[in-house]
Amino acid sequence: MHFNHLLYELNGPVCTITLNRPEVYNALSPELIREIGLAIKAAGDDETVRVVVLTGAGDKAFCSGADLKEGVNQLQDSGSLSLGESLRTGYNPMIKAIRSLPKPVIARVNGVAAGAGCSLALACDVIIAAEEAYLSQIFINIGLMPDAGSTFFLPRLVGPLKAFELCSTGRRVYGKEAAALGLVSRAVPAAELDQAVTEAVAYYASAPTLAIGSMKEVLNQSLYSDLDHMLEEEAGYQDVLGRSNDAAEGIMAFLSKRKAVFKGK
Repeated sequence: MHFNHLLYELNGPVCTITLNRPEVYNALSPELIREIGLAIKAAGDDETVRVVVLTGAGDKAFCSGADLKEGVNQLQDSGSLSLGESLRTGYNPMIKAIRSLPKPVIARVNGVAAGAGCSLALACDVIIAAEEAYLSQIFINIGLMPDAGSTFFLPRLVGPLKAFELCSTGRRVYGKEAAALGLVSRAVPAAELDQAVTEAVAYYASAPTLAIGSMKEVLNQSLYSDLDHMLEEEAGYQDVLGRSNDAAEGIMAFLSKRKAVFKGK
């Protein structure tokens, strides 16, 4: 596939999506947002893909958030901003695409992840950050509130009190603190970032992808459901997985005391 604002690379079962606007710290323009959604869909439709890596070009930014040039133009034209529609038609479908993808998405946070760029990282299943990188709910600095899913993800990751602090101050949370708070999965020195991502990718590329996708969907529901519903969801999905090739392989490998070779189906 051809994209103008991101790089889409396939390497066996691994799909790497790189936001490619380093001159503006990989800021999210309407075109880039649309392309991220298309790239995620392409990775979902490709049966050979078993894990997705999302990152930013260069060594300074994962994603600096919304490209404010569009907002400046709107202010000059009308004197105010109309942001709801851009969220409903652009940002929100992008975030939903990541959360509904039945494959693991690893965020390689190589630099600043601010505003909607922070939301983009938090929407991923695994977040590996450089210690030198930081996440920031920078919305408050321009008189706005967090969007693109941050008000959903943050309280669930760090609790309501810490979420309020991070949202209302917009302060920078660097890698080590982010890992300690549970805001990211792991933080490593920048020089070790690629190795850490490679290790995570290697695991998920050979994991039982069907089971990973099923648990992702059910875990999504657990965030706003009750015990009875979740027990039934577990039973339904486990019934399907129990008839999968990977489950048969996993059980036989366990009984034979050998390493399972999962095919993702």
